[in-house]
Amino acid sequence: MKVRDYECDLQGVVNNANYQHYMEHTRHEFLESLGVNFGKMHEDGLDAFVTKVSISYKKSLRSGDHYRSALRCAMRPPKLVFYQDILHTDGTLAARGEVECVVVDHGRLTRGEFFAELLKDYLG
Repeated sequence: MKVRDYECDLQGVVNNANYQHYMEHTRHEFLESLGVNFGKMHEDGLDAFVTKVSISYKKSLRSGDHYRSALRCAMRPPKLVFYQDILHTDGTLAARGEVECVVVDHGRLTRGEFFAELLKDYLG
């Protein structure tokens, strides 16, 4: 992926909030690759919510930089926890995040069954 000019602040580096956007995009792409359709989930009464985000910033990206976004995940029922890295193309860490997500079924917190079933092959 490539940093766009409008994602940078006056200092010429990516604004901190945009790293969260990069991570969100990566999570969505990952879940969609497993067949998740968020619109269909909602129609079925299931909604995924982020409950906690923690990001450590290491080495800023700048306009025009290319970067990679990586993730791994683990179940901590009822939460699915994503561990995410934003990396410069040389592998240098730009930002590291931990994002906790839950699923509610018609407004009620689940025990994580949706994520557990979805990720059973991935998590082993």
